[in-house]
Amino acid sequence: MHRSEDLVNAASNRYRITVQVAHRAKRRRYEDFDSGEDMLMKPVLRAIIEMSDELTQPEIIGE
Repeated sequence: MHRSEDLVNAASNRYRITVQVAHRAKRRRYEDFDSGEDMLMKPVLRAIIEMSDELTQPEIIGE
């Protein structure tokens, strides 16, 4: 919850950050599906965690 709040508070546009999380989650879902690995964490949660880490650690930002 805290990480998602941090993302929304840091974003200038709530809609845009929501769409970015959704796109990243969708991409991760297909990557996980193709790799055949067992999904322990839902793609949306993983996307939120990754994006909040990028906020706190700007050196790992990747598009």
